[in-house]
Amino acid sequence: MSRRKYDDTGEYDNRERKRRRTDAVEIEDRLESLIIRVGEKSTSSLESNLEGLASVLEADINNYRNKILNILSECAVKMPEKTTIYTTLVGLLNAKNYIFGGEFVDLMARKLKDALKSCMWKTARYVVRFFADLVNCHVISTNSLLQLYHSFLDTANEDSAPQVRSDTYIYAVLSSLPWVGRELYEKKEQDLEKLLKHIEIYVNKRSRKHVAGLRVWRSDSPHPQEEYLNCLWAQICKLRQDMWQEKHIARPYVAFDQVLCEALQHSIPAITPPPHSPDNTYPFPWVVFRLFAYTDCPEGPILPGAHSIERYLIEEHLHNIIKQFHLERKQCAAFLLDFPLKQKIPLEYVIVEVLLAEMFHLPSSRYLHIAYGSLFIELCKLQPATMPQVLAQAVELLFERIDTMNTCCHDRFVSWFAYHLSNFQFKWSWDDWIDTSQLPVDHPRAKFVIEVLQRCMRLSYQQRVAEVVPEQFDCFVPAKPRVVFRYDPDVGAEESGWETAQQLIACIRKKASPDEVLKVLDGINNPLRGELAGDEMTPPYNPLQIQVFVQTILYLGSKSFSHSFAGITKFLPVFEAIVVGDGEAQMLVLKEMHAMWQSHQLMMVVLVDKFLRTKVVQCASVANWIFSKEMEADFTKSYVWEILHSTIRKMSKHVARLQKDMHDSRDSHRRRRGTGGTGDTRRASDESESNSENSSDEDNPRPRPTEEEIERMEEKLEAAQADQKNLFLIIFQRFIMLLSEHMVRCDTDGRDFDTHWYRWTVGRLQQIFMLHNNQVERYGQTLNTLLFTQDLDLHILDIFSQFMALRA
Repeated sequence: MSRRKYDDTGEYDNRERKRRRTDAVEIEDRLESLIIRVGEKSTSSLESNLEGLASVLEADINNYRNKILNILSECAVKMPEKTTIYTTLVGLLNAKNYIFGGEFVDLMARKLKDALKSCMWKTARYVVRFFADLVNCHVISTNSLLQLYHSFLDTANEDSAPQVRSDTYIYAVLSSLPWVGRELYEKKEQDLEKLLKHIEIYVNKRSRKHVAGLRVWRSDSPHPQEEYLNCLWAQICKLRQDMWQEKHIARPYVAFDQVLCEALQHSIPAITPPPHSPDNTYPFPWVVFRLFAYTDCPEGPILPGAHSIERYLIEEHLHNIIKQFHLERKQCAAFLLDFPLKQKIPLEYVIVEVLLAEMFHLPSSRYLHIAYGSLFIELCKLQPATMPQVLAQAVELLFERIDTMNTCCHDRFVSWFAYHLSNFQFKWSWDDWIDTSQLPVDHPRAKFVIEVLQRCMRLSYQQRVAEVVPEQFDCFVPAKPRVVFRYDPDVGAEESGWETAQQLIACIRKKASPDEVLKVLDGINNPLRGELAGDEMTPPYNPLQIQVFVQTILYLGSKSFSHSFAGITKFLPVFEAIVVGDGEAQMLVLKEMHAMWQSHQLMMVVLVDKFLRTKVVQCASVANWIFSKEMEADFTKSYVWEILHSTIRKMSKHVARLQKDMHDSRDSHRRRRGTGGTGDTRRASDESESNSENSSDEDNPRPRPTEEEIERMEEKLEAAQADQKNLFLIIFQRFIMLLSEHMVRCDTDGRDFDTHWYRWTVGRLQQIFMLHNNQVERYGQTLNTLLFTQDLDLHILDIFSQFMALRA
């Protein structure tokens, strides 16, 4: 009986503890919800909501102090569009509880230090902005903020650090001034002017070598293309001329000025930027995208000027919305169209410009191109009365300026526009572009139409594309895809190897094995034997064998991608036997594929990808094939560069995978030997993991790699890195040879070298640097020593210099 009573009591105590714990969790969740949702649409005013929330939080501070601090600090960083709301809330709490205000400032200072150490630059920038606005709420002293600013400006005086480092710190300071500029102007005018003078000196002396490689257009007409830091500096100067008055930032703390001004202020703990390390990564600089002028917008709200601070604040807010919701196009479109100040600006124009800026961002877009395409479609659905017209106007403006458009951006424009048309039945005012049909095929406008129609055919079919365009565009409509089989059974047996090809067709149709196919191919004489008659060397491969087999297998698989893939996979041993890893043999495989499918670009793209995946050809062979004489006619076509970029990415992924495997194996080996980098802590953590997961380890034992296995991994990685390096050397060497030969030829003939072909080729060279900057940067010193030497033509050398300046 007594035992029963003890059990009942214990169960009662457990239930009581669980209920208390559940109640605490519910209260924490309620507090989190209240804090996160403050500022959303409500029947009450924002000021009354803030006042009520401050009272609720003050009552719960003693019990849930850490929870409230953490939520507020997270909101300050992750919801920058509500900065002034949360600074007001912190100001009200500081006025009620000075100790809590100090703890929050210390927490944010620690967050800033951690962000700077971890190279989380956006987080650091938002913390600096939050500190700046806390000055308006009398939480932080102006002297303390100015001290932080000057510590950031000191990075400009570092000798060995790259410019991108000081750019990042200066940008953090400049981007926070719209919030606190007026307060500093009123209370610390001389200190503010001193600060701005230091920034002006830095902005004027910094190098702009990288700007040319980041421009969307080569021309500054009709809009100057300004680098981001120069543009923001011009906007801050305009704000200073306007006495630091702006019209965009909502400042709810103004309503609580009497309460806030009585609060005691805190100082930001001393923060010194951590020293530069070679492992540090900094944001790439960028050029601000401008498409519309105020004259392009109809009657109504006026588009803010390019150098007005409102333009910067509006665009940054829209960029943040896209960043937050880019994975949910419906939500993203709804939030963009529900922009808080939509009545004061031509919202549709600003949204289109911001989205195009994201899409054309160099060196690469922040998100997949399909994200922007699907978002444009969703915006057109939600705003059918205005958005389609604004988007059409944007396309017309882009087309007008396409002559000087960056090649990377030209490709993205083609890809997006074709996708967009495919969702609207390919309807477009094609007649407005009729004059394009009279231009050379390498002219940017003609090239745009040709590539768009090629992309449209991928998303539809040839006849459909031919029906939607005017007759004058027949010269641009892609030919109907068809296979050109050299050993066609219906054609006479004039080609060498024709009989063997017919035997091979019959053999494969009878479900022959790879060995049986090889027996048929063994009957083909090697034409290279005659060329090497006086030489004892055995020919490395039989070109006729490769021609017959590649043509036959691709002909039999020509019904679809799947048929082609199945044929290549089934007869992979045959490819291995006749190609034997020879570079010239691999190029011959690609040449035969091109001869068969030259009217079907997508088929060639996917077949090359399949050949690379199955290791029928190597990446270097693909590069050599693209720069071969046989590809001269297709050299400026987009599909060729689609293949090359895919090849480079495949090589880069292979190297990255080997690096990861080797690092994981090294860590595992160190842990086994007890020599982990963190000593006893690491070993203790391993022991606890092994104890907690003992049963699962026994069930699924994972052998740790030996030293010999790690050495083999290192050898594989070194070989892969050597292949990657060789691939880039081949590509850049071929570019240099082609461009140098072109310039010499033009100089000899007395012609201008700046032709359409030259611009496309230079653009493609620039594209390789931009899209694969992380990989190319590893071999920058080698490229500088071997290829991009000072005796090279300056026009070619400038492209390399612009790339190297991105991280300088």
